[in-house]
Amino acid sequence: MKSYRFKILKELDWKLILNIFAIFGFGILMLTSATHANQTGNYKQIIKQILAFVLGLILIIGILFIDYNTLGKNFKFFYIVSILLLIAVWIPGLGTVQEGSRRWIKLGPLYLQTSELVKLTFIVSYAKIVERKRGKLNTIKQVIPVILYAMPVLVLMLLEPDLGGTIVFGCIMLGMLFMAGLNVKIIKNAFLVLIVSLPLIYAVMAPHQRVRIEAFLHPDDLSYKGNYQVVQSLIAIGSGGAYGKGLYNGTQNNSGFLPVQDSDFIFAVIGEELGLVGMCIIIALYMMFIVRMISMAGESKDFYGTLIIIGVMSMFAYQIIQNIGMNMALIPVTGITLPLISYGGSSLLSSLASLGLVINVGMRKRKINF
Repeated sequence: MKSYRFKILKELDWKLILNIFAIFGFGILMLTSATHANQTGNYKQIIKQILAFVLGLILIIGILFIDYNTLGKNFKFFYIVSILLLIAVWIPGLGTVQEGSRRWIKLGPLYLQTSELVKLTFIVSYAKIVERKRGKLNTIKQVIPVILYAMPVLVLMLLEPDLGGTIVFGCIMLGMLFMAGLNVKIIKNAFLVLIVSLPLIYAVMAPHQRVRIEAFLHPDDLSYKGNYQVVQSLIAIGSGGAYGKGLYNGTQNNSGFLPVQDSDFIFAVIGEELGLVGMCIIIALYMMFIVRMISMAGESKDFYGTLIIIGVMSMFAYQIIQNIGMNMALIPVTGITLPLISYGGSSLLSSLASLGLVINVGMRKRKINF
C-alpha cells in the first residue's frame, strides 16, 4: 500500500498543483475585499468558494484514478452528454433564464451552468476526433468534417445566447487543430473570411451583443451600459499606481462604483488595491501556469494526451486574456471570468476538473499500475 501511494505521489506534477493553489489563494484574498467580507463580517461567498474548491479537489482525485485513455474510448458517450447538457437548459421547469440568457439549470437551491461541464466533456470527445485526423488537415475538404462534429455544441451555445462561451469552445478547437497539423494557409484564409464576414456577423448578433461592440468602439460614450463598467475599471486600475492603495482600501471597490467586482471585474480590484506590482504577480502566476501545461503536453506519452492538455491550456489562455483585456478596455466586454480567482462555483469546479485531466495525463507519461 505504501509503495502504491508513493507511486501516485511521485508521478503527480507538483509544480502545476502548487501553481493552482497559489492562484486560488491569491483569489480568495482578493475576494475577501471584492465581497467586502472584511467589513461586513459576512463570509458566505468566501465559504462557498472554498467549499467549491475542496469539492473540486475531490473531483480531481476521482479523475486521477481513471486512465484518460479509458475516457477517450468512450468519446461518443461524452459527445452525447455534451449535447444533452446544453439542451437541458431548454427543458421547462429545469432551465432558467438569468440576465437574458438561458445557461443554467436549477437543482434545488443550486444553479448549474451546464456549459461549464460541457467544456470538460467536449475536450475529452473532441481530442479523440482530432487525434484521428493528425497530419490530415491540409485541405478544406479534410477540415470540414472535424468542424461539423463541433457544430451542434457551438450552435446550442449561440442559441443561449453565449457568444463569449462559444469563443471559448472555438479556442479549444483551434488549439487542438493547430497541434494536429492544421495547414497555416487554412488559418490565414479563415481569418480573412472572418474579417470580410464581420458586417454579416454583426447583423445577426443579439441586440445586447451589438451594444457591447458599439460600446467598445465608442469608449467615451457613457450612454452605453457596458462603458460604465469599463470606465470604472480603468479608474480603479489607474488610481492604483505602482503599489496600489493597499488591500481593502480600494475606493472604487468599497464605494460600490465598480460593477460585478467579485467576478468579471475582480482584476480591477487587484489593480486598485495592489497596483502594478499585484497585477504583475498574478500575470506571472498565470504565465507559469500556461507554460507548465505546454511543457506537460510535450511530455505526454501519446498524442491524445497532448491534445487534452492543449485543449485545456487553450481554454484557460483565452479566458485569462479576455478577462484582463476587457478590464483594461483592450477587448469588448463579455461574461468571461478570471480562472480560479473570480467568484463562481460552476466555473471553479469546471476549471479544477479540467486541470484534473491535465494532471491525469501528466502522471501517466510513464506507466503506473493502479
